[in-house]
Amino acid sequence: MIYLASPYSHTDLSVMDARWKQVCGIAGRLMHEGHVVYSPIAHTHQIALQCALPRCWDYWERFDREFIQACEKVVVAMMDGWKESKGVQAEILIAKGLGKPVEYIEA
Repeated sequence: MIYLASPYSHTDLSVMDARWKQVCGIAGRLMHEGHVVYSPIAHTHQIALQCALPRCWDYWERFDREFIQACEKVVVAMMDGWKESKGVQAEILIAKGLGKPVEYIEA
C-alpha cells in the first residue's frame, strides 16, 4: 500500500480545497495504475469538514504515523507547497525513520 503525502494546510481555505481536489486526482491516477493508495488528505478532508476537526499537522500526526507504518512506501506528490509543508516534511522523516522507501512524483 502507498501512503500518498501531499501539502494541505494553508491560511486560505480555498487553497486547502484546491489541494484536496488535486491530490484526489493524483490518488485516482495511481489507483487506476493498479496501486492501493491511502491519501490522508483525500480520505479525511470531508470528515474533517463535516465533523469540525482540526486541519493541521499537529492533530493528524498520530493518525498519519500509523498509516505510514502500515504502508510499504511513501510517495510524495510534488504539488505547490510540498517543500514548505510541515506535514509532508514530517511524513518523509517518519517514513525514513521506519526504513520505508520515499518516492517523489510530479503532481
